[in-house]
Amino acid sequence: MELTESAKILKNILALTYEPIAVKFFENMVTLEGFELPGDRRYCQVLMGARQGRKLMLTAENISCPAAAWALGFKEPPLKLSSGEMPAGMGIFASPAAAKHTLDTMPRLGMGKYQMVACCPLGQAPFEPDVVVLESAVEHLMWVALADVFETGGRLEFSTAILQATCVDGTIIPFLTQNIHASLGCYGCREATDLTESECVVGFPIKDLDNIVSSLQKLNERAIPRVRGKAVYQALLSRK
Repeated sequence: MELTESAKILKNILALTYEPIAVKFFENMVTLEGFELPGDRRYCQVLMGARQGRKLMLTAENISCPAAAWALGFKEPPLKLSSGEMPAGMGIFASPAAAKHTLDTMPRLGMGKYQMVACCPLGQAPFEPDVVVLESAVEHLMWVALADVFETGGRLEFSTAILQATCVDGTIIPFLTQNIHASLGCYGCREATDLTESECVVGFPIKDLDNIVSSLQKLNERAIPRVRGKAVYQALLSRK
């Protein structure tokens, strides 16, 4: 299925306010027509721009978040970050040791493996994405997760440190594991972007896009309208 059509179906069935996001990693610097290379940006801010309709690129030169730069393999971390001093000083963890323990478990891309990451609305991607990311209401992302196991059944397993939610949880983990992954969000993305209190993040590898879209269409035949109609809840109210 074409990316434009897939994006349209995702938006319509899920009732997304914003665009699904296409993310692609590049081992070498490339020129992408219509893409901006903005001034200092965090990765979560580039995702925010993409869900709002912009086409953006991020490199070692314009990334401003040292944690994301480390996770993406763009730059080695400053000592204050890798030691845990910085996160502890921000009040995220009780001590540098606790923060360092968390950072030591963080999945990352190989240092120097990729030179650039590009993010844009899925329906406008001029490339095959590596990962599709959605930032939206929890109920919307619930259906995406269910669509992932609609045909096979089984359970999904998500792992999060409530740190680096968009770069690691929503993008890097799906890319490395080739499995869907979700996150509740984190300090950084909730402070630095317009992500609301009721929104969180899910990412999945591009290989799963067609299956997820097809399964959402089937879920939309009965399950999604029924849940959103809240017939059982309305019946309960009528008995009060």
